[in-house]
Formats: sequence, structure tokens, C-alpha cells
Amino acid sequence: MNVRRTIVMAACMLLVLACARWNENMSAYLTAVKEGTRTAYPALARVTAAADADSELYAVIKQEATKRYVAPVDAKVDRVWHAVPGYNGLEIDIEQTYKAALAAGKTSSSAITYVFREIPPKVSLDDLGEQPIYRGNPNKPMVSLMINVAWGNEYLDSMLNTLDREGVKATFFLDGSWLKKNPELAKTIQSRGHEMSNHAYSHPDMKTLDRQSQWNQIAKTEALLKSTLGVSNRFFAPPSGSYNATTVKVAAEQGLKTVLWTLDTVDWRKPSPSWILNRIGNGIEPGSLILMHPTASARDSLAGIIKLARSKGYALGTVSQTLSPERVKVSG
Repeated sequence: MNVRRTIVMAACMLLVLACARWNENMSAYLTAVKEGTRTAYPALARVTAAADADSELYAVIKQEATKRYVAPVDAKVDRVWHAVPGYNGLEIDIEQTYKAALAAGKTSSSAITYVFREIPPKVSLDDLGEQPIYRGNPNKPMVSLMINVAWGNEYLDSMLNTLDREGVKATFFLDGSWLKKNPELAKTIQSRGHEMSNHAYSHPDMKTLDRQSQWNQIAKTEALLKSTLGVSNRFFAPPSGSYNATTVKVAAEQGLKTVLWTLDTVDWRKPSPSWILNRIGNGIEPGSLILMHPTASARDSLAGIIKLARSKGYALGTVSQTLSPERVKVSG
């Protein structure tokens, strides 16, 4: 009995000593933070106790983290462009970088491989409410090809071959009546890896329709996209860019964001490829959504548009990719 009591008393004394030691360390840390010798900044403080401040390796990583920190950009409603998506920030993951460097036997003078993580913005596109979208974030070096399809079947195969050859995925906005007549061609487009979206049913002037008619135009095509292609669509592109507040609201009620364009090739007027390239070259910028249709002019200028975008350092992605907050790294 006495032996058990002695063991319990010894354990209690050890616990008291451990708590006292912890309290002493925590008090010292808080004092250091107040005096400015340690940082309480979250991105720099999430490190283990093993990463002591005296470690030269840790100090180098922490210093580099401060230099390379990129703040996220919130989505916003712009007076001209309406809803503009946000863009993720970027920071060095100090703890993971430190652990990886130690495991690789790195020192403060070694070439360190930094581990990064993206920082989401506080305000996202979904937080902006029912607003049309005309462009991606101007900080994101990516552009998209929006190809509205209601006619022009004879040009699609050539355009698809160019996109394949260049390794580019576009977003095809399909007119519902076209989709109903051309399900196999639509499936071919989809099978080539392109994004499929809603372009109303019968190419109407949406802003002239009453609420129910606008609803039906979107819903009818949405049902066809699901039944024919099995897609979960996110966007609605109003024909000819015609819309009003009711259009945006009705689309939102069906889970869709209303998307228009930043740059128009005006290919339906049958301009020359050189005229289109000059127009796009003068206006393209990060986040641009470039409108085209299946036409001879679009077919003949498509490769040039892709080359032009890449020459300016822009990646090409779908509308979903360009409007997302995820960061993009352009190769080459």
C-alpha cells in the first residue's frame, strides 16, 4: 500500500514539474512576441517546437517566406466588368519545407526546394450574388475560347483538329435546338475533352422575353445537356449577348452563372484572319474570354489566336478554369 502511495506521489510531482516547465516556456514565448523577437504572424508561426529560432536553416526558410508571400485577391463587383473572380495568393509552407529540407540533409547554404500552398481569397465569385461575368481575374495569366454553336457544322471538325493539335481545351456553348438535332456531333466535341455549356434553346433575344419564357429557354437546353451528354453545367451564355436582370436571376435560380465575353472575333461578319488577329492582339489581356463561332473566319484564325495568346505568356483553358481562383503557372 505504501509503495503504491509513493508511486502516485512521485507521478504527481513529475506532472507538477512538467506543467511548470511548460508554463515557463509559454511565458517566455509570449514575452518574445511582445518584444518583437518572435513573430505571431500565422503563416510564419505554424512550425513545430523542433524548428528552433536559432536554426540557420529555419531562419533562411522564414526569411524567404516573407519575400515570396503573395496576397490573395478578392472577387469584386466592378463598375464596368461586373463580377470579377478572385485569385488565390501563394505562400511557402514553412513547416513542410523545413521538414523536407531536414530529411534531405540540407543546410542553410544549400539549394532549398520550397513547398508552396495557395491561399484562397476571403471573397469568392459565389459571394457576389447575381451578376454577369465578362472576364477572369486580371492577375491570372490565362484566357479562354468561348465557341457558341447554333450552326456551322461544316467548320467544327477542322476547328476541333486545330484545338487537338495545339493541346487547347475550349468551352462550347450549345444552342439547345442544335444539340437536339446533332447529339452525335456534340458527343464528339465532348469526347475531345472540351467543356460543354448552355446557350439557350432557340437563339432568342433574351431581354425581350418574359420571365417564364427566359426560364424555359435555359431549362430546356439544360435538360438536354444532362440527358444527352450527362454534364453538370455551370454557365449560361445569352445569345448575341442579350440579357437583362431577369436573365441573370433566372439563370442563377437554375444554378448557372451568366457569362459574356471580353473580346469578340466578330467572325460572323466574315472578316479576314489577319483582321481578327489584329483585333485580338490589340485587346487580349490576362483573364480574357474570347468569343467565336464555327465559321470560316474562326477556322482560319484559330491557330493564330492560340499562338498570339501564348506569345504574350498566357495559358489557354476552359471558361471554368479561367474563372476559377486557382493559380496558373505558364510553362516556357
